[in-house]
Amino acid sequence: VKELFSSLGVQCNILELDQVDDGANVQEVLSEITNQRTVPNIFVNKVHMGGCDRTFQAHQSGLLQKLLQEDSTYDYDLIVIGGGSGGLACAQEAAILGKKVMVLDFVVPSPQGTSWGLGGTCVNVGCVPKKLMHQAALLGQALNDSRKFGWEYGQQVKHNWETMTEAIQNHISSLNWGHRLSLREKSVDYVNSYGEFVEHHRIKATNRKGQETSYTAAKFVIATGKRPRYLGIQGDKEYCITSDDLFSLPYCPGKTLVVGASYVALECAGVLNGLGLDVTVMVRSVLLRGFDQEMAERVGSYMEQHGVKFLRKFIPVMVQQLEKGSPGKLKVVAKSTKGPETIEGVYNTVLLAIGRDSCTRKMGLDKIGVKINKKTGKIPVNDVEQTNVPYVYAVGDILEGKLELTPVAIQAGKLLARRLFGGSLEKVYHTFFWPLEWTVAGRDNNTCYAKIICNKFDNYRVIGFHVLGPNAGEVTQGFAAAMKCGLTKQLLDDTIGIHPTCGEVFTTLEITKSSGLDITQKGCG
Repeated sequence: VKELFSSLGVQCNILELDQVDDGANVQEVLSEITNQRTVPNIFVNKVHMGGCDRTFQAHQSGLLQKLLQEDSTYDYDLIVIGGGSGGLACAQEAAILGKKVMVLDFVVPSPQGTSWGLGGTCVNVGCVPKKLMHQAALLGQALNDSRKFGWEYGQQVKHNWETMTEAIQNHISSLNWGHRLSLREKSVDYVNSYGEFVEHHRIKATNRKGQETSYTAAKFVIATGKRPRYLGIQGDKEYCITSDDLFSLPYCPGKTLVVGASYVALECAGVLNGLGLDVTVMVRSVLLRGFDQEMAERVGSYMEQHGVKFLRKFIPVMVQQLEKGSPGKLKVVAKSTKGPETIEGVYNTVLLAIGRDSCTRKMGLDKIGVKINKKTGKIPVNDVEQTNVPYVYAVGDILEGKLELTPVAIQAGKLLARRLFGGSLEKVYHTFFWPLEWTVAGRDNNTCYAKIICNKFDNYRVIGFHVLGPNAGEVTQGFAAAMKCGLTKQLLDDTIGIHPTCGEVFTTLEITKSSGLDITQKGCG
């Protein structure tokens, strides 16, 4: 490597670790920053190149020369493409560490024309609206249960779909605004445009009007997430909806066929059934593939007992519109996966939940040489979320071999920013929090409170745990066991939250009581 740089006429600084007194400490820090324990460990203009092999590969591809020519004339230190959970967490953490950051976020409308605001899948068409609809179904169940506890009411109780969706969408709009406000407070530039690489370190941003702007950055993070997959049969994109459309659907879906056996499929089916609708689930193979099958079948059995119908071992081959309307009528033709049998059924709505595809194929990654899995569109990365192109990183659902969960993306985004731009300090934190179940009901968003007390002189071991909120006993019981096992603040920070829950607030505490900073809540994070 020394000879390579010499032949290129490049001046380089060399630190021989075996010739300095604190070489072992330097090696340890390098290992934490880069996850590389071997030497040489090479950086080019603050970009971690890797070892000998990767440096020579970069030279052969022309990337090394490109990096050597660059100086600090980039528009930004970091551009994050994607304004979902992982992208926003990474962008804000980098800004806190003093970097100039931009977030590009653009939602391509679904085939039914649905789009949404800043915040990604979880906030707009995932965890948040799903749990709120789930809460609506639970309230209906509670109404039935209440008679057994002495509540007496005579009038007919019915559910109004439009009232529910309007309330949920109003809440989501407040979260969208909260995310924009949070970026503004941290001086992160937000651009509502579609990002596409055009050359090394440069992207083209195209807005809804088709106007193009060019931006450059020293580093990039891809956090574009995934979108629902379609069947590829006659009538699917014309007449079917997905989870992208369900939570803002302006009319009650009526009799519904849910196609798929994923947790998204079963959650949606369960919610619609709980709201009193006629629901059928069409399953190609097994329920909840990849989950414990005994538990999966117990879920299916429970759903059947509560009125959800299952069509096992069938796949749709055609969807035909019989009547227009809100909802209309659709005929579905399906064939057996075991033999020649075909069946037909008429439904008001067909909801597809057969999987999700990575949004990586139309953003110019081939122009800068970022490798993706040709079959899945996922991006292979190393242990520090770095792609094969050293200045390009990725977080969230698009990573190959990683968990597709909101709290994982949030944690990964923060940690990536810290690795790229600096260290972080452990502190003792507290916060208010707003249970998702309270939002639409209009209950006070700054009543629930979480606090931990740590012993600074014992590795920040948690010696006090306080929670004021729903199910506080249930929450405390789990953390109590962890405290008996020596729970520390760092272990809490390293724990992935289960989202959206009240207990996850303890995995994201950021503000110390002594700092006096504002802990009031503006929405779901």
